[in-house]
Amino acid sequence: MFSDLDNYLFKQGTHYELYKKLGAHPLPEGGFHVAVWAPHAEEVSLLYDGNGWNPDADPLPRAEGTDVFEADIPNAREGQCYKFQIKTRDGRYLKKADPYAFHAECRPGTASRFFASHYHFSDDEWLSHRASCDPAHMALSIYECHPASWMRHWETDDEGFYTFRELADRLVKYVKDMGYTHIELIGLAEYPFDASWGYQVTGYYAPTSRLGTPDDFRFFVDTCHKNGIGVIMDWVPAHFPRDDFGLADFDGEPLYEHPDPRLGEHPDWGTKIFNYGYPAVSNFLIANALFWCREYHIDGLRVDAVASMLYLDYGRKDGEWVANRYGGHENLDAIEFFRHMNSVVRGEFPGVMTIAEESTAWPKVTGSPEEGGLGFTFKWNMGWMHAFLGSLKQDPYFRSYHHNEMTFAMTYADSENYILPISHDEVVHLKCSMFEKMPGYENDKYKNLKCAYTFMLGHPGKKLLFMGQEFGQRREWSEGRELDWFILEDERNRDLKKFVRDLLHLYKRTHALWQEDKGFSGFEWMGVDDASRSIFSFARFGDDRRHPLVFTVNFTPMERSDYRLGLPSGGRYELVLDETRGLIPTAERPVFTAESIPADNHPHSLAYPLPAYGIAIFRRK
Repeated sequence: MFSDLDNYLFKQGTHYELYKKLGAHPLPEGGFHVAVWAPHAEEVSLLYDGNGWNPDADPLPRAEGTDVFEADIPNAREGQCYKFQIKTRDGRYLKKADPYAFHAECRPGTASRFFASHYHFSDDEWLSHRASCDPAHMALSIYECHPASWMRHWETDDEGFYTFRELADRLVKYVKDMGYTHIELIGLAEYPFDASWGYQVTGYYAPTSRLGTPDDFRFFVDTCHKNGIGVIMDWVPAHFPRDDFGLADFDGEPLYEHPDPRLGEHPDWGTKIFNYGYPAVSNFLIANALFWCREYHIDGLRVDAVASMLYLDYGRKDGEWVANRYGGHENLDAIEFFRHMNSVVRGEFPGVMTIAEESTAWPKVTGSPEEGGLGFTFKWNMGWMHAFLGSLKQDPYFRSYHHNEMTFAMTYADSENYILPISHDEVVHLKCSMFEKMPGYENDKYKNLKCAYTFMLGHPGKKLLFMGQEFGQRREWSEGRELDWFILEDERNRDLKKFVRDLLHLYKRTHALWQEDKGFSGFEWMGVDDASRSIFSFARFGDDRRHPLVFTVNFTPMERSDYRLGLPSGGRYELVLDETRGLIPTAERPVFTAESIPADNHPHSLAYPLPAYGIAIFRRK
């Protein structure tokens, strides 16, 4: 199967369907063909359930002129476990899982499984619409979810994980009802250690078997698309673990990782780093990105730990890293990898997003490769997140001293296409849940959260919120238990959940909140300098600018009965949402007429008594 053309493309790093030739594939007459890349190996054989794991039963010859070992295994059957036994140059024998396996044994088992898909998607309408969309100018509100801990069956004897098919019912209904546009899944590709949350991948081509089969996951994606929900996966090309059955020293020597430990190991994380300059290795990753888009109809890849890939000195002290050929600390191979990967993915699958978790000021992350950029669709705005959460933690008495932390992100908002993330990383490791970050008594915390989520929803940038924060999860997240759904017995938590739902539905149906999301073309401060009262007001515009939404948020427990809100223009404005009623039914919305009284450096304004922790969103009629 592995032809001269396959070998040529592989060595060039451009075999974009490589997973169709390496790994295990069903034969028309029954059985499977297996193939593995192992250039340093002396011998390779297949161990599997059908041959009693006998290394002498099914040797794999090397394909002529290649570094690939392959053979037909007529007795192999779907569902059986298998591994490769590799004899190294120094005479050791290694037992390795298949890097290209489509399915894996559920941990603590570490074998691969023979698998052939029997699923047929029915989401052509979704895919056709997606291809015509520009994600930068569409509504994007993401529910970040760790599916193994979102909800569990605690009455069972095992961990009680919901399967992909159960999640297709329960999770999709929940996300659709809440008004999110996308689900982002953590821990999708196979991984051995629960507490790694899926960020130490051993099966890059296999959905985690904790939650079912690959076809179960196809069913989940198909169901999402039929319900108007996109699916984003957390993708981890930055590093991989040292587990002896995985990619590390795969054929007895560094293969997927860089051979120089200063370039091939993360000292802080104890993991291996891919050798991005080796075409066959970059091909493994690029083909993997395409695989998830093609075989599972994934709508986006959120790329983890991009900064760790871009900087040669990331997490290293002087003398622990190697400069590039120009003497700098930029990883030139990783830069080229990102440009290649983004160009191919976004070129072959229009409308599919690539999203960088990049925590530094690296320029043009979302710029085009032709103009020196990396080619991502979006970048997580980590600077906004840290400043935003840092300000929210302050006692309202001191918030006036942190006013600029809430406004500073607008000074660079036009530099990238941003997503505003409040992710899982912000509610673990003693950082507290969003609820516990808020100051004051319990009732104050709920009110603070309403203010925070309203400000976030109105601020330019797409939105991401980690599961549980929408209803006031109190405990920090743990992968070992489900969310604290029982707290929804408290009316205050139900009210917060309803309020967030109202915000999300308002966002999704209002062009002004997402059509012009970069810089000041769709945004204007009304009141940016009201630090003494910790009040923020601003307007959001669609491309016609005729029906802006005007936000005002009071981040203190002080009522402002004499408050006057500056407006972008004259006319009549209806109140569409406030802190007590949430989204107000159309027939019940109070209407205000703008007055020619200057406020907030604008010639028009309206008087509105702003309650303690008051929130108001107006729409020009």
